[in-house]
Amino acid sequence: MAKDSPFRVVMAQLDFLVGDIARNAERISAAAAEARDRLHADLIVFPELTLTGYPPEDLLLRPAFIAQVEPALQRLCASINGIAAVVGCPLPSPEGLRNAAVVIADGAVRATYFKQWLPNYSVFDEKRYFVPGEDATVVEIAGVRLGLSICEDVWLPGPVAQAAEAGAQLLVNLNASPYHAGKGDQRLAALRHRVREGGIPIIYVNLLGGQDELVFDGGSLVVAADGALLQRAPFFAEGLYPVDLQLTASGVRPLPGPIAVEPGIEEGIYQALVLGVRDYVNKNGFPGVVLGLSGGIDSALTLAIAVDALGAERVEAVLMPSRYTAEMSNTDAEEEARALGVHYQIMPIEPAFRVFLDILQPVLAGRPADSTEENLQARCRGVLLMAISNKTGRLVLTTGNKSETAVGYSTLYGDMAGGFAPIKDVLKTMVYRLAAWRNRQGAVIPQRVFDRPPSAELRPEQTDQDSLPPYDVLDAILHGYVEEDRSVEELVEVGFDRTVVERVARLVILNEYKRRQAAPGVRITPRAFGRDRRYPITSGFRR
Repeated sequence: MAKDSPFRVVMAQLDFLVGDIARNAERISAAAAEARDRLHADLIVFPELTLTGYPPEDLLLRPAFIAQVEPALQRLCASINGIAAVVGCPLPSPEGLRNAAVVIADGAVRATYFKQWLPNYSVFDEKRYFVPGEDATVVEIAGVRLGLSICEDVWLPGPVAQAAEAGAQLLVNLNASPYHAGKGDQRLAALRHRVREGGIPIIYVNLLGGQDELVFDGGSLVVAADGALLQRAPFFAEGLYPVDLQLTASGVRPLPGPIAVEPGIEEGIYQALVLGVRDYVNKNGFPGVVLGLSGGIDSALTLAIAVDALGAERVEAVLMPSRYTAEMSNTDAEEEARALGVHYQIMPIEPAFRVFLDILQPVLAGRPADSTEENLQARCRGVLLMAISNKTGRLVLTTGNKSETAVGYSTLYGDMAGGFAPIKDVLKTMVYRLAAWRNRQGAVIPQRVFDRPPSAELRPEQTDQDSLPPYDVLDAILHGYVEEDRSVEELVEVGFDRTVVERVARLVILNEYKRRQAAPGVRITPRAFGRDRRYPITSGFRR
């Protein structure tokens, strides 16, 4: 590709492995060489904390980990030539550890910027690790006065205007902005506030990839000094994306480039789930996954996500019917597996269930059947899946959704047994929407799965609505109570039945102990259980 402008910046929207400093440095060096040789760039900009991966969490508290950073920077200085690079990394200072952006050029670190706004909310704990910077950093690269900032510095006022006042003609912002539905519009709105404040264009480079519960969706973008969106990289796709700029008498003007369309809600969530599963499985070295396939909507969606993330050859499904499993459930589950090309096997749990009932007769005799017997069936299934995992090395994917997780409609050591929970932050109503979206890309879930009432099939004629409010009501209450932190009184005031709201709130509070023992799963809302919402198990709060 021939360079067709006086100044070219490459946005390095890449997926790095947290903690692997040596390998991350190699990838940085290789990307810089490609940007120089293939894209003829003057500058390549990487995401926040590129060198360590993001978020490194308490690795930042280990001296042996931080000690690897400086040698890696020296190797980058020696290997990067013919192009400048902006790299994110932690750096010690007399005041404490700082979240830094360093400019490497001509065999040395030319400039260093320290992040000023340290987020300490939601999934962020940066004040636990870092001390803030105070000053702007402006460095000249190929005749352009470049200002630096890091992530939160463009979400809040101050640093952008400060850089402009220090003479910056262009601001680059290193990011690790995690995905949740609708986040792309929020980023663009924040950047438009900042360009109005500073009067200079901004190049915003975001991380790509899954890291435990978090997914980083890319969507790196360029905003002109007047707030116009000039370029946006694809979402959920790695790549090196060039940005051309013109040097004028009045400053630096980015030229228009491709503008990727932000995915719709269902498509975006689905892609986030696929990326989260793919990176969790691959980065942790699992050969594949195994899951229980019931014929219901949750396991059907989870199966499709797993296949789209890993390929059918790395996914195994297990049908585990009980005395209460409807024949249509088995039929639908087999149809789902065949449609996706997944190897499956059938392991009836009736023999194991009978043995457990016999062993427990001294406890069960003379008492009416209840959730004890229901949970035994789920735990039989959990034992089988974990045994397959132990023998094959495949990771067990659990199939529970956020609605169930919120109110405890799940069984510890049963359907909760596993290593990763792809849809744990997806409300049941959204599960149906995602499944319908996936079917529009190619039908893999039978229509009957959408039409029949959802059921755990742990007792005769059971449906979920025997134990829970209708999912459209339940999910609306959970959205208000969990994701918006509304009180019981506030939800009653907007029209929900008081008895139903109080019951749901009580279930959410009482089942915190279960959620603490649940597998991690992909975060797709701003208020996911775990990293976002950290409530005590032991608590007298009931509203």
